[in-house]
Amino acid sequence: MSSKRPVAPPPRIPGFTYISLLGSGGFSDVYLYEQDRPRRKVAVKVLVSDLKTEGARRRFESEANLMAQLSSHPYIVTIFEAEVTDDGHSYLAMEYCSRPSLDVRYRRQRFSVDEVLAVGIQVASAVETAHRAGIAHRDIKPANILVTDYNRPALTDFGISGTLAGDSDDDSGMSIPWSPPEQFRDGSVDGVMVDVWALGATLYTLLAGRSPFVLPGADNSQRELINRISNTPLPRLGRADVPESLELALATAMAKSPQSRYSSAHAFALALQRIQAELNLSVTPFEVLEEPHHEDSHPDEGVEETRVRSIAAIDPERTGSAPTFPARTRPQPASAGPAPDSAATAARQQFSTDAGTRS
Repeated sequence: MSSKRPVAPPPRIPGFTYISLLGSGGFSDVYLYEQDRPRRKVAVKVLVSDLKTEGARRRFESEANLMAQLSSHPYIVTIFEAEVTDDGHSYLAMEYCSRPSLDVRYRRQRFSVDEVLAVGIQVASAVETAHRAGIAHRDIKPANILVTDYNRPALTDFGISGTLAGDSDDDSGMSIPWSPPEQFRDGSVDGVMVDVWALGATLYTLLAGRSPFVLPGADNSQRELINRISNTPLPRLGRADVPESLELALATAMAKSPQSRYSSAHAFALALQRIQAELNLSVTPFEVLEEPHHEDSHPDEGVEETRVRSIAAIDPERTGSAPTFPARTRPQPASAGPAPDSAATAARQQFSTDAGTRS
């Protein structure tokens, strides 16, 4: 993260000892603290503004509540505490992810196809879980995908989240290089479609080493980026190791028309799993928070009513349970159905229009 404004001094928080600055953004600073009890390192996100305005209060409470609802997911950053210090600083104490974020890493080296497919499915499962809770992230990008100590991606920063209908307190935090065309027009947007596009743009970035519509040596001003995002076909990656099926999947996720994209993050993950199977790779499980089966539940027995379960979108055994996929196996697609024909057709037309383009 970077910002032109001065970084605020870290607040004194009882029970926490300041260690260092982790980063700074438009709305907040993030510091590394050590928590006394239990003893652990945590990332503390401190809002730049205080909570005197109603908008700031809603933003803080919204992010705290949304992350608390979702933070049990294995690919969403865990939130430990949301509070306000005695001197009026509001903060979130969160899981500290010590490894470089995807934003840092893609600038150093491009990701392999294997890694991108796995990360895409894992993050899609986090996004789908949020969508099923009625929450759209609205700012998916490499910088908002951290990496845990166990080398797992973790989606963070729900600060401009809204409902799936498209309402949020503010759209000013959206990141242009990973935003779909409809976000630059007036009117409401479909939060699911915004997140599907942004996830596709993020995976493209990991493969290309740059965001999809940034052209080396060209005018990459905000105005030009918005124009390309809105009107220019998606450039092909031009990597020999990227299969045509992955090029097509990314083009479908980033179709100009929301109606031509995958219908959900789950549908996008299905396509990525099929590509893994096509390449004889181990198929990454899709983790989503399921609703409890009330007719079979017995609360007095102390059984968990909800849990994170692995949904096998590609199930070679058709057993109805989540199988273990051994490395280098090639399962057959389940009968979940392919991506909509309209999406595939739109993507193919886009490629045929742009057949000679290389990044």
